Amino acid sequence: MSPAFQMNVNDPAFWTMLMTIITAVSFVVIAVAMTAIALAARRVVTTVGRVEQRVEPLIGRVGALTDQVREVGEQVQLMSGHLATATMHFSESMALIKDEVRELKEVVGLSAETARDHVERISRSIDQTHEQLMGTTVFIQSKLVAPAREMAAIMAGVRRGLEVLVAPSPKSIDQTYAEEEMFIG
Repeated sequence: MSPAFQMNVNDPAFWTMLMTIITAVSFVVIAVAMTAIALAARRVVTTVGRVEQRVEPLIGRVGALTDQVREVGEQVQLMSGHLATATMHFSESMALIKDEVRELKEVVGLSAETARDHVERISRSIDQTHEQLMGTTVFIQSKLVAPAREMAAIMAGVRRGLEVLVAPSPKSIDQTYAEEEMFIG
């Protein structure tokens, strides 16, 4: 090696120069690293810019979808309120209908029972009326019709008897044939 590059390790200038070289190399390494970082950051910024350009329409769509979802949510909330009200009214109506049906069942049951009672009363009345009519018919037959028939028979007998008693005397046989011969002819 040349004597110019020969330095003694015990010489403070050696250490100063070594430190200066290390510092310079460190600055160069830092500069290279910073350049690499700057290039990487530039690439990242460019990529982010491209991604941002591609994502912006999607973000707009997502915003529009968010608005639509919000509107749909409001409509669903409104409809669920209406459905809750309708369900409440339906439940109240069903309760009223059940009460009316129960009352109608009671009325129909009472009406059927009353109708049965009336039918039984009418049936008994008809049976009693039939028995009274039959009794009256037997009474009229025995007390009025039979004596009236007997009286009519007696009166017919009396009439015949009176006719026989009051009748003119019979003609003789000769007179009877002579008058009849005149009409034969």
